[in-house]
Amino acid sequence: MKKTWWKEGIVYQIYPRSFNDTSGNGIGDIPGIIEKLDYIKSLGVDIIWLCPVYESPNDDNGYDISDYRAISKEFGGSEAFDRLLKEMHNRGLKLVMDLVLNHSSDEHYWFKESRKSKDNPYRDYYFWKPSNTNNPPNNWVSFFSGSAWLKDDNTNEYFLHLFTKKQPDLNWENPKVRKEIHDIVDFWCQKGVDGFRMDVISLISKQLDFPNTPYPEDYGKTIKNYYANGPRIHEYLRELNEKVLSKYDIMTVGEGPGIDLSNGLDYVDEERKELNMIFHFDHMFIDNGPGGKYDPIDVPLSKFKKVFSDWDDKLKNKGWGSIFLGNHDFSRMVSRFGNDNKAYHSISAKLLAMLLLTMRGTTYIYQGDEIGMTNVAYPSIDDYNDVETLGSWNEALKRGEDMSKFLKLVHRQSRDNARTPIQWNTTKNGGFSNSDPWLKVNPNYLDINIENQEKDENSILNFYRKMITVRKENKVLVYGDYECINEEDENLFIYRRRDSEESYIVLLNFSDSYQTIEHNKLNLDATQIVISNYIEPYSTTQLRPWEAQLRRYYN
Repeated sequence: MKKTWWKEGIVYQIYPRSFNDTSGNGIGDIPGIIEKLDYIKSLGVDIIWLCPVYESPNDDNGYDISDYRAISKEFGGSEAFDRLLKEMHNRGLKLVMDLVLNHSSDEHYWFKESRKSKDNPYRDYYFWKPSNTNNPPNNWVSFFSGSAWLKDDNTNEYFLHLFTKKQPDLNWENPKVRKEIHDIVDFWCQKGVDGFRMDVISLISKQLDFPNTPYPEDYGKTIKNYYANGPRIHEYLRELNEKVLSKYDIMTVGEGPGIDLSNGLDYVDEERKELNMIFHFDHMFIDNGPGGKYDPIDVPLSKFKKVFSDWDDKLKNKGWGSIFLGNHDFSRMVSRFGNDNKAYHSISAKLLAMLLLTMRGTTYIYQGDEIGMTNVAYPSIDDYNDVETLGSWNEALKRGEDMSKFLKLVHRQSRDNARTPIQWNTTKNGGFSNSDPWLKVNPNYLDINIENQEKDENSILNFYRKMITVRKENKVLVYGDYECINEEDENLFIYRRRDSEESYIVLLNFSDSYQTIEHNKLNLDATQIVISNYIEPYSTTQLRPWEAQLRRYYN
């Protein structure tokens, strides 16, 4: 297997708006990131993935870009960005930019021109369709609720927006658009950034006949069959790689809604020269019912394990995986996959850290997960900011749902769960800002914060540091073979990592109760403990609630 820095690197994802505010306006900024670089470096990570910091009207918190070459003044502007890049490189940290290439803001120059007239030179930078019936061109629904088409009064035609109405989709069919995008990517490469996370990259190629979806009630099927993996997707990615990406030593990871086992390798097969990695969502959408995330279903552990096993098997010979359990678009991972009740909060957060850092693939850690930040339960929908949450709320209102029950779903599923400000200490607003923050701090910051955990050698934070060190010192945990050895068990997740020289076993108890281990079958007497999330002595016959052990077999 080809070994590279981005396979061995550990990524720390920053959502700048919620990270650290130095200007006192309640919004995190780039100088705030610079101020905390030594903290980030102390974790042992190598790469920072920075969510969008470009000029934007922030209809979707920066994922609606109005100028691809300018850094938002709200975040500190281009000078602050240049300083960040320099300070990171001085510390041996690499910077991966978040790039949104499926759509722009409607306030981008291209779209402002495009909407002026049907014969404007920028008209076909976007998708415009007439409609003779006063209805949208088809029945596609936006990711954020409502029709994916909006009629523009200027020309009486509809434009496509798979996201908010302020995020019109770019028309990659137009070679001029692709040239503009290549130039933007090259601009940031020339500046010295070390890679790109490409937002919803699986959606950039459209089915140009824009057929109706026969699954209007099953959003997952619609995404997979109608929005994603379009007819020219791989042509576009190969062209981008050939014209720009291949000329630099960078890493690329594509966000891939609609990508599954049947086509995932097509994006990352090293011989195809497209992307290095993708984020698939088989485990992240696993609890979504037919109606999406606000129609949640229960998921057995066996199904969760199968996702990891199936993807490892698919990618092991030719591709590379991305290992993550949370980011800015999902609930907090300890609230979702662990147990955030006080009794098990710390232990289960450490178990999830062990899972992340013992899988084959590049590990991604989302800000705040290293201290076990949890979901927030704001008392009112008025406390929420996220466009997806608010869109779903309004749709539920229209359907006449019980809104007190729906608020409980919001507490569980809202993207704002991951966007509450970082809890640095016990001072006002968790040390995030001197002013009222753009989104309220989770009230549990008095208990869960970085300052407290720095002082406690057994904290979640220090467990992350230890696990990261263990992974870095044992490359078998990066490159070695993976084998799940108890696929049917609904409480324990047990797997081996090994190569020709070393063998490890990972034992994870995903339950609130004691679980017996088949220790003879696993030959655990021939192992020694490397690290565990419990301080007290270990057993080879039983795992305590949420216990996690990493063991090495004697040679």
